[in-house]
Amino acid sequence: MGLISMLRIDIDAGVEVYQMTKNAVLIDVRTKEEYDQGHIPNSSNLPLSELDQILKEVPDKNTPLFVYCQSGSRSARAVKLMKKAGYSDVTNIGGILYYHGPIEK
Repeated sequence: MGLISMLRIDIDAGVEVYQMTKNAVLIDVRTKEEYDQGHIPNSSNLPLSELDQILKEVPDKNTPLFVYCQSGSRSARAVKLMKKAGYSDVTNIGGILYYHGPIEK
């Protein structure tokens, strides 16, 4: 199974796992403009370019974080940066491009 196929499956399953995880935070690392065009309900927008603000947004580094973007590549970079910053429970759930659930604007 190729990476793109895995991402198509992962985001729907990833949102389900997020919804079942106590105290989890869902983070959209796309730009504010992309986020405003449509995002997964209950997600917070923290653009990749502003990821240094993660400590202000989520001070507890043990908080389960679920990260997505448009296709899965920015979220993969964001996960690496968050782990490097000391966050212990970070999951890239892929790209909203492959999401089949509700979108809010």
